[in-house]
Amino acid sequence: MRLLVDFLCRFGWGLSVALVLTPSSLVPAGFFRVNMLVVLGLATFAALLCGQAVPSPGWLLPAAAAVTAWMASIAWFAERTRPGMLLCVITALLLAAATAVVQVAPGGTAAEGWTAGLTVNGTSGWPHVGVALLSGLVTGLTVHAMLLGHWYLNAPGMRVDVLRRMIDIALAAWAVQLVVATATALPAGTLAAGASASPTTMALVSLRWLAGLAGLPVLLWLSRKTLDIPNTQSATGILYVACLAVILGELTAQLLSVAA
Repeated sequence: MRLLVDFLCRFGWGLSVALVLTPSSLVPAGFFRVNMLVVLGLATFAALLCGQAVPSPGWLLPAAAAVTAWMASIAWFAERTRPGMLLCVITALLLAAATAVVQVAPGGTAAEGWTAGLTVNGTSGWPHVGVALLSGLVTGLTVHAMLLGHWYLNAPGMRVDVLRRMIDIALAAWAVQLVVATATALPAGTLAAGASASPTTMALVSLRWLAGLAGLPVLLWLSRKTLDIPNTQSATGILYVACLAVILGELTAQLLSVAA
């Protein structure tokens, strides 16, 4: 249960940040409204599950994020750009705090070892918060890019370089994640640990690296090149596959961190 709450908080945080990075002068307010409703759903689900996974009063943070996301959707519905963007920022901060609470709470998902591919070896708690937030950022930015590409059906006149910019930001977040993963996946004793790992663990590690760290940038790059045609819907189709890759990769990393 904690694993799901962790993913929901990370995902909501990433989507909220992606909205903050989206130029409101170039993207219709309806896109922000719909996506804040998505964040509302993620935060609400996390708050409902938090009582069973995180010691009280940890549920208050995702619950507060759900309220601010709802208020943001109303602001965007009224096309109030400044209040809407401010509420997006507040929602992101609340979900970042909720993610941090999940990491440092007793029995948190922070783990040691090389198998997670993203954790800080041999420590627990706060050093893992940045890793969790980075994971959510990569997931949220990728899914956000897909949703933005889909929005061209509603706003065909929207500039293509908006989607290109969001893909670039997602690639930048992935590059930082790759550096962190590489730096933390090769500590002292890694080879010995890998040699003694079970076949199931090795399969999960391979899936995490192939889907989330190797496959994702290829898919993002292909979608970006497709925009040079330009063909936003074909690019969006590739981004759908990228969303599957990043979610599979990040969930596998979380599962490995818990099992380590």
